[in-house]
Amino acid sequence: MEAQEILANIAFTTSGALVDLVDKKVIVVLRDGRKLIGILRSYDQFANLVLQETVERIFLGNRYGDVPKGLYIVRGENVVLMGEIDLDKEDEVPQSVASSIPSSAIPQLLEALAAEHEFKEKWEQRRNAVLRRERGFSGEGAEGDSY
Repeated sequence: MEAQEILANIAFTTSGALVDLVDKKVIVVLRDGRKLIGILRSYDQFANLVLQETVERIFLGNRYGDVPKGLYIVRGENVVLMGEIDLDKEDEVPQSVASSIPSSAIPQLLEALAAEHEFKEKWEQRRNAVLRRERGFSGEGAEGDSY
């Protein structure tokens, strides 16, 4: 293989790999679990992203809703995963997998999501209390947790 051929087949492992995604619709999963869908307009060497026509897709069970966000800037350190959306397959999602809810129902979806989050948080607190009391676990930042 010649040097040019080798260089052509080397995958980028830096933010330079994003150049092929500019002006394409992408999904970005953030560290806090949010999922953003928008058109990648720009990025920099730190993988800070500028997304246009962004929506936040919120899932609850097998239902989802899109909350419009507009122009969105994402700090690169918060990006867990990013990928291009196949526009042909996006519209072909089977109803058995997930179904969209109308935008008028977004407030109810957000309320249900907040209730689910609160339930999970209380369950986690009860679980941690049982682990500390009955299994000898220590709380985060407790004695013996530092080096």
